Amino acid sequence: MEDRSRRDNIRLLGILENEEGTDMQAFLSSTLSKLTSLDSDPPLEFQRAHRVGLKRSNKSSRPRPIIACLLRHNQTRQILQAAHSHGPFRIDQHDIRITTDYSKETNESRKAFLALRPRLRQLEMKYGLFDPARMWVTKNGVSKDFHNPEELRLFLDSFQLQPTDSTSTNHPHDISGDNEGNRTFRSGMEKASTALYDSDTSQRGRDMERLARSHHDRGQVLHAMAAHTQLAERDKSRSP
Repeated sequence: MEDRSRRDNIRLLGILENEEGTDMQAFLSSTLSKLTSLDSDPPLEFQRAHRVGLKRSNKSSRPRPIIACLLRHNQTRQILQAAHSHGPFRIDQHDIRITTDYSKETNESRKAFLALRPRLRQLEMKYGLFDPARMWVTKNGVSKDFHNPEELRLFLDSFQLQPTDSTSTNHPHDISGDNEGNRTFRSGMEKASTALYDSDTSQRGRDMERLARSHHDRGQVLHAMAAHTQLAERDKSRSP
């Protein structure tokens, strides 16, 4: 809800203190039109624009961000698209970045997603971070959408163990057959569910099982359930 209320906001980073003079909106209208090469008809107009935070006395300190709320949503999107495709802009040898003005919670989620990039690359997964805080991951042609960084972390944890069975000619969505691979799969699911619900960390167990059951690839489910069962049994063995 908070992010939606900020949908017409942009955040400008790197503009030197006092560069805007006495008229912030006029300065931004002129500067953004030049930087992004947007059509000036209609001209850029703002509901409000101001710097964020207390003014720093040290001249060498990083300048405070500027938050600007535009009057027209389509111009907000055009500015952000130009910033995304162009990268940092330059004003008097200073880099200027223009980003979406996310809420604090959304910013923290995005940072948590970005912190998982080394593991995604290690596992040779393709990924993309989308607005406001959603990570799209693809492995072996199978894609999955994550809205929670913790779910993505658990998903990546599941790839640390080899699956207990990978021999099956069935379609990955079909687990109803009576071959050995599917019997192993169903047995593993039942064993994992029991271990998870018997553990002291039952809420984590439910979350893990829900995550595992959401995997479309049977081999990935076996990965996940083996890891989750091991965690649950480890917790039980540590219980007094």
